[in-house]
Amino acid sequence: MKELLEEIINGWSSATREKFTNHPIAQKIRIEFPNKIRDYISETHPSFIVKSSAGAGNWANVAWLSILNPEITTTTQDGIYPVYLFKADGSGIYLSLILGTTNPAKSLGKKEANKQADNISQYIRESIDGLKNWGDSSIDLAATTALGKSYETSNIVAKYYPSELMPDEEILKKDLMDLLVFYEQVPALWMKIKRDEASDINFSIQLTTQVDNIPLPKPFILLSGISGTGKTRFVKQQAISSRQDASNYQLVPVRPDWHEPSDLLGYISRLGDKGAEYIVTDFLRFIVAAWKDVIESIEVHEISYKDDCVPYWLCLDEMNLAPVEQYFADYLSVIETRYWENGKYSCDPLLNASIFTQVADVSKLRNSLNLEGDENDDLWDYFFKNGISIPPNLIVAGTVNMDETTHGFSRKVIDRAFTLDFGEFFPNDYQHYFEPKTQAKVLSFPVLSQVDPDLMTKVESDKDAQKSIQFLESINAELKGTPFELAYRALNELLIAVVCFEPKDEVSLQAVWDDFLMTKVLPRIEGDGEKLQDDGEHNLFNKLESVLAFQLSQIWESEARPDLLRENINGDVLTIPCRSKKKINWMKNRLSDNGFTSFWP
Repeated sequence: MKELLEEIINGWSSATREKFTNHPIAQKIRIEFPNKIRDYISETHPSFIVKSSAGAGNWANVAWLSILNPEITTTTQDGIYPVYLFKADGSGIYLSLILGTTNPAKSLGKKEANKQADNISQYIRESIDGLKNWGDSSIDLAATTALGKSYETSNIVAKYYPSELMPDEEILKKDLMDLLVFYEQVPALWMKIKRDEASDINFSIQLTTQVDNIPLPKPFILLSGISGTGKTRFVKQQAISSRQDASNYQLVPVRPDWHEPSDLLGYISRLGDKGAEYIVTDFLRFIVAAWKDVIESIEVHEISYKDDCVPYWLCLDEMNLAPVEQYFADYLSVIETRYWENGKYSCDPLLNASIFTQVADVSKLRNSLNLEGDENDDLWDYFFKNGISIPPNLIVAGTVNMDETTHGFSRKVIDRAFTLDFGEFFPNDYQHYFEPKTQAKVLSFPVLSQVDPDLMTKVESDKDAQKSIQFLESINAELKGTPFELAYRALNELLIAVVCFEPKDEVSLQAVWDDFLMTKVLPRIEGDGEKLQDDGEHNLFNKLESVLAFQLSQIWESEARPDLLRENINGDVLTIPCRSKKKINWMKNRLSDNGFTSFWP
């Protein structure tokens, strides 16, 4: 490790004056250094997460490598963790125990977050024997940016290694292992801090804690239901749960006259005498903002993304006032091209790179996209060569009301969406209007588009995917010969849902299947008696009920299935009746009463 650190430190100053992308020093920080640390700690702390950064598109003012205990945090933006901090001037490196302050600063403000950090730092130093004498409570990173300086103020204790007096390998390793021994005492202290139980520390504000977000199976959600149930508010609250200032939220009201993608993505205008100009929309600016927040580094055709970034929620309000298949056509096609592999993400462009060559004043377009400044050079170059695609952290949520003023959905739209009957998944409860008894869980963006056998082995209740495959085969046997038959995409998305929700037992697995029926299968079914094979005594719904009574035997007649998207207000598991049983019965009765039925209320 000594030689590696010396190479990084000695090469840092000259490296930061050169192009960031694929620079050898950046690669040493991002790949070689983390691998070395993992070798050191793999036996003693196998669950710890090692992350590092030399910058995101451009050089960081202060490069770092962090070691995270998942019991405390999985992000450098919150919690307490050991970290190596490289001085901005390349004169040395600190091994520090530090407090993540990014999330607290967003929710509390910088002043209160710093005050809280001082209190917690003092409490940790006084609570762990030997920590106070292990190193210094103050550090100087020679930082010139606000982020770099924030590391200085959030340091708990640190040791400094100057470039000209780098210790030998044994001392470097011993210092790290000693700090990890101290770090083993932090989880219990952190729990006390979160619960405000430490009597010797005066917390003036409630601490911000890391929330375990649930990755959605799809980044495109349809929230259907009657007006006034809180669909739009739900989307904004999801954004705020990740970032208090709601800068990761954008509301776009859909207009009835939208009939092509340019209504969302913008268009080239040739009016005036200054040549072609691209008219930028809020939708496009928000996509670029999400890209700026998520990138770790940029290569020729792929982007390495941060795994601790927040989801960006875009709400298309009253989405079906205009025909979705027309104005949203580009997104519906491109969403199927998203691909993740080894921390890298790729996707076909929503806005083709050819657009940039048609515009007379490219710098004006760059400014319109809020990409001015040297720190955005690499991202702008990437867009210029590859176009602008769907960011991995973007979630599009469309609110939907079904009445005489709105349009229906084709199966192309439904197959690409995660449909939530809002009244069923998040029911209004008048009796608890002032004091809610339940709350929505915090949702995040997908992290995969394809399931492989290795991913399934992590699911305790269905390690080889055979249970889920047999479940879908039994459903598809009844749908065969109808327009509602399911294909490979349905199986892949069922398995993605299983991986996302990680059911631990048979009841939880059947809960995932139940919600899959509600979000992906039943929304596709609509029509009259002929289409639904209604002969007066039997129809498609009767056949599905017969199959599901067996396939969902653990939850079909009980109220014991866990709610995957809600919980009790105290965080306990909320149990509910089988959703699909109720919905199928409702659709069947609607067919009987009206001669026609659909999923949509």
